Amino acid sequence: MTSSTAKGKAPANGNASDTPYELPWVEKYRPKLLDDIVGNGETIERLKVIARDGNMPHIIISGMPGIGKTTSIHCLAHQLLGDAYKEGVLELNASDERGIDVVRNKIKAFAQKKVTLPSGRHKIVILDEADSMTPGAQQALRRTMEIYANTTRFALACNMSNKIIEPIQSRCAILRYAKLRDTEILKRLLEICEMEQIKYNDDGLTALIFTSEGDMRQAINNLQSTHSGFGFVSGDNVFKVCDQPHPIVIQSIIRACLKSNIDGAMEKLNELWDQGYSAVDIVVTVFRVVKTFDEIPEYTKLEYIKEIGFTHMRILEGVGTLIQLGGLMARLCKMNMKPELFKI
Repeated sequence: MTSSTAKGKAPANGNASDTPYELPWVEKYRPKLLDDIVGNGETIERLKVIARDGNMPHIIISGMPGIGKTTSIHCLAHQLLGDAYKEGVLELNASDERGIDVVRNKIKAFAQKKVTLPSGRHKIVILDEADSMTPGAQQALRRTMEIYANTTRFALACNMSNKIIEPIQSRCAILRYAKLRDTEILKRLLEICEMEQIKYNDDGLTALIFTSEGDMRQAINNLQSTHSGFGFVSGDNVFKVCDQPHPIVIQSIIRACLKSNIDGAMEKLNELWDQGYSAVDIVVTVFRVVKTFDEIPEYTKLEYIKEIGFTHMRILEGVGTLIQLGGLMARLCKMNMKPELFKI
């Protein structure tokens, strides 16, 4: 007779939360209430007013990935519908089929369905990644939004609101989310580190914030990956997991360029290239380091960013070679050369 808690089986009480790695941390620590959401305070306040009043308009939330758009809509739906959340919410993601037939059949059927909701509340249709819907489906949707407005409200989450057709935009309240600030991401990471009893140092947290670029989901995923892979969250470990060029190496390249030392810059660049980093990886990290590098005078920084931008554009067009990056290093070095060195 085997024990119910044998290796590889769930505990007898069926409580999944007893197993620490059952859920990805992104899901485990996903906010349940609007008060728990980090960042974009002013926009969240508007959603809290809607939750208090109970009369939700059609809304479009736009912004970068991983900053809490879909989570905000789910929190709002939970606070509006309470126990009726499961029956009163239809969620469709970009991974689902979302052509004109889905709008005509699935969404229409949900809008017509009779559901017992709290007084004065509406059913909610959540369309995640709404900017990837076909124009035909969006045209069909605008009529559905009008006909069933008495019983159903629509919440659209998208990265770019300009990909939503004008007639739908005019029917919705548009909320725009900005990237999360470093302090906001740091606060949440520290909370998770405390709850999961993670060992870390300051360099590790700085690296997580640098690699996340204002994306909370990315930061939490990188934290879990680093902890799982190395058991300690340090700067080097984070960059190994994320597989990005180390900013310290990029800083040494920039310092060489500031001294017009082309040989030193190319030596470090060749090291990165030999490690297998692509031209895009390198040029993007160079841009992000230059942007926050205090050793560069402001005027020089702007000129550097302009040159890096032109190189990034050429790389994206397909010319991702070492010669292209070498040309960038040469141009950055040339900016700091003294005029007499140009004489033949």
